[in-house]
Formats: sequence, structure tokens, C-alpha cells
Amino acid sequence: MKLEKMADFFAERADMYDEHMLTEVEGCKEGYRKMASLIPGNTEAILDLGCGTGLELDEIFSLYPDINVTGIDLSDVMLRKLREKHPDKRLSLICADYFAENLGESRFDCAISFQTMHHFPKNKKLSLYKKVNAALKENGIYIECDYMVLTQKEEDFWFAEKERLRRENGITDDGYYHYDTPCTVSNQIFLLEKAGFSKVTQVFRTENTTMLVAEK
Repeated sequence: MKLEKMADFFAERADMYDEHMLTEVEGCKEGYRKMASLIPGNTEAILDLGCGTGLELDEIFSLYPDINVTGIDLSDVMLRKLREKHPDKRLSLICADYFAENLGESRFDCAISFQTMHHFPKNKKLSLYKKVNAALKENGIYIECDYMVLTQKEEDFWFAEKERLRRENGITDDGYYHYDTPCTVSNQIFLLEKAGFSKVTQVFRTENTTMLVAEK
């Protein structure tokens, strides 16, 4: 199996991405609606990590058409798709690595991510969650919907497979390559709590599509 660089993987699949997520990934269609329903009514500014083509934003804009969104994604192709869908919305789109991006402090009422975190190791996610926590205003929340598994055995298998494939592909750099490495639900909750969130609650799960709400 050949591992593709993350940005290239999604750029090549941008035209089919929405249909794939809505019809082929169990729980996502319902998850987009669920996420939108969890956005607090007084929210003015949202941070969307790995926003892609904005399927979660389609649902959020249907409820809150005037909300301000800062979206960060590695793929400029997918960001263009998002802008084309919502040319009239308050969108600030950044083509960048959200692990490296300065998220600021106390800027956002709410932060979200949908099916993006399962591509990365736990140490990277922990550092990001700390930045997300700092970027939220007092009483802000972070909503994460992601591919999560239930057992440590499953988690260990997928992370070991990615390392095997990196060796097989001769990859020695620290770049981002597309391969699913889901953590367990309990490990995701642990990381968010370790990052400083006061309370983390599982609010949705269909198959492996799982949603957590982390309160600052």
C-alpha cells in the first residue's frame, strides 16, 4: 500500500468527498446535524479545524447563517469548494497546518473538528488541544466528531500498521501521510482532560463515528 501525502490525498478526492462522507461513512450524515445542534445559541465565532469542504458548516449555517467561522485545512482545493458553497458567509479560511498555526487566546466561543483527528499521533493532538483550550473564551466548548475505537488492541493495531507502512514506503520525514489511526474513546477523553478541559462527555456514537463535547 502506498501512503499519500495528506494534502494530496484530499485534493485528489475533493470532487467526491461530500458524497462519500454523507453516504458511505456510517454516522457522519447524522453527526453533521448533531454537531450543529450542539452549537450554543449565543455563539458568535467558531474555529473549525480541518474544515475541508465544510459539511459540518452546511448544517451550522442553516441554523446560524450570520456566524463567524475561521476554518483551517491543509487542502486549498477543499477550501475553494467550501468558499464556492458559501460565498456569502463570514468565512476566514486558512490553508495551513493547524498544529503549527497560532490560534490566539480567548478568541472563539466554540471550536469544532469533524473526522480529522484520527490521522495523527496522540502527542500531536495533546499539544493542539492545549492550544484549542487557550483559544476558547471563558465557558467555551470544543466539539469533536471522529473515528474512534473501543479497545486498546484496535488502537495499537492501526498505529503499528501505519509505522509498518511508513517503513515499507521508505518514509523518514515527519510529514503528514494519510492513514487512519483511531484512538479509543477513553484515550481521546483522557487527552482532552490532560489538555485542561474541565469536563468531557460522549454525546453521540454510530458505528465508530463518535462525538465528544469538551468544556473549558
